[in-house]
Amino acid sequence: MRIRVPSRHDGVPQAAAPAATTADQHADGQRADGQRAGGHDWFLTAGERGNPATRLRPWTRGNAATPLVHGREYFTRLALALEGAGAGDLVLFTDWRGDPDERLLDDGTTVAQAFIDAVRRGAVVKGLVWRSHLDPVRFSGAENRTLAKEVTEAGGEVLLDQRVRPLGSHHQKFVVVRYRDRPQDDVAFVGGIDMAFTRRDDAGHAGDPQAVPFSRWYGRTPGWHDVQVELHGPAVRDVEDVFRERWEDRAALSRLPWHVLPDLLHRVDRTPSRLPEQHPDPPVAGTCAVQLLRTYPHRRPGYPFAPDGERSAARGYVKALRRARRLLYVEDQYLWSADVARVFAQALRTHPELHLVAVVPRHPDQDGRLFVAAAHVGHSQALDLVRAAGGDRVQVLDVENHAGEPVYVHAKVCVVDDVWATVGSDNFNRRSWTHDSELTAAVLDELRDEREPRDPAGLGDGARRFARDLRLRLWREHLDVDDDSELVDPGLAVEAVRRSVAALDAWHAGGQVGPRPPGRLRTHVLDLPPRWQRRLATPAYRTVLDPDGRPPGMRFRREH
Repeated sequence: MRIRVPSRHDGVPQAAAPAATTADQHADGQRADGQRAGGHDWFLTAGERGNPATRLRPWTRGNAATPLVHGREYFTRLALALEGAGAGDLVLFTDWRGDPDERLLDDGTTVAQAFIDAVRRGAVVKGLVWRSHLDPVRFSGAENRTLAKEVTEAGGEVLLDQRVRPLGSHHQKFVVVRYRDRPQDDVAFVGGIDMAFTRRDDAGHAGDPQAVPFSRWYGRTPGWHDVQVELHGPAVRDVEDVFRERWEDRAALSRLPWHVLPDLLHRVDRTPSRLPEQHPDPPVAGTCAVQLLRTYPHRRPGYPFAPDGERSAARGYVKALRRARRLLYVEDQYLWSADVARVFAQALRTHPELHLVAVVPRHPDQDGRLFVAAAHVGHSQALDLVRAAGGDRVQVLDVENHAGEPVYVHAKVCVVDDVWATVGSDNFNRRSWTHDSELTAAVLDELRDEREPRDPAGLGDGARRFARDLRLRLWREHLDVDDDSELVDPGLAVEAVRRSVAALDAWHAGGQVGPRPPGRLRTHVLDLPPRWQRRLATPAYRTVLDPDGRPPGMRFRREH
């Protein structure tokens, strides 16, 4: 798949925006093509996004960005933000799966109760939750309906949104809270963590006691590794704009007869009300430039804010990976698709000093024979491509807890040379890059990290605080270390990972004799089904697991 990132000089008219505020003016370098922050070397410009219909700015500066690693940490911060919402405040959220009775806190506060309490204090609460596939195929239709019903009956408004392609989903997972009298506290949470069962795990990875049925390899309470990012500053309004664009889409929430007829019978709300007037940007809160990257498919009728779809997530990764020189670090639920792997392979072939460290799940999230075979089709193709390009510079790993139980990696994180980093909902597969709705925050901290090496890539960008701190936090957990001395330098870091993995693999291979070595990373070994099963599963992989949502012309030309 050839991914064309248009030149920053491509003319792209911008959608009308509200009158400029002080924060708008602070971010005005992003409105045209963003030269002021120097971020155009990493971020997509307006023309490169390839979607002139959106109201989103190319990026904003002056934001605070804080990674929230694991569901327990995120849910605590989310509960605190919702607890502060009252009269005149606005709460907006989207989700792929929402379990109304998932506990946010140890005191028993649930997802539904947190939103309902905000409504009762006078906050305006609006939500868009994916309607989901039919319940018999182990998705979340009943749970999402119940969440929408409970919050709506309390006075909020949560709609079930099925404005997707066939077999597609709304996969965005974010929450925005805007306070009428405290704009400095306005917050957005963006990432891969659903407000759902199984997600409320922590670094110990014993699992969430409220668990969904899962593949047999992970046990009754699967360990779950995931990441969200908390944003303060002007970027909050951009996340709000993502919600407003979807909410204001006048297409029917679903045109499927088995959705429409029950909705009419039960008088389910199918018409979004008017949102309150939007406030100006929150004030400057930190040193991070933030760009929102999205995926929307080509759909009929088209999204008014993305008539031909949007593939800025794919384009954003392609642009950033072209600058990679020393270290690509990825955590991903899938790492499927030859189309996606070719982007990594090209970077590895072009730069012989570049290393790739990828952390993925040990096993798929479902254990049906056909599903596993189909999942391995794309995964094995992707791994073969990157390993052929990078050889021993490629480490593909999975995670276990200290009891030796595999941990499901649901995170969607990418760090390039400790400069540019992403946290979002999109996976490294064709579905997330072309077919489902996705939202990712790309962060470029203007605060340089002074630890050596100060400029690991040698391009003059310097290491940046957010990206380096995110990678180090994740690696400290995965390697069971408190000391960063061997982790800051990319060259030393990849060897530290290699030694830790080799020691743990050898301990398991030797019968687990003696003390367990520190660390949780293992070499990722793909137990491939027979070739005939993979051949039979290939059509299911291409059409169901990893479909293509591009317009026909782009699909034919193999470009974004």
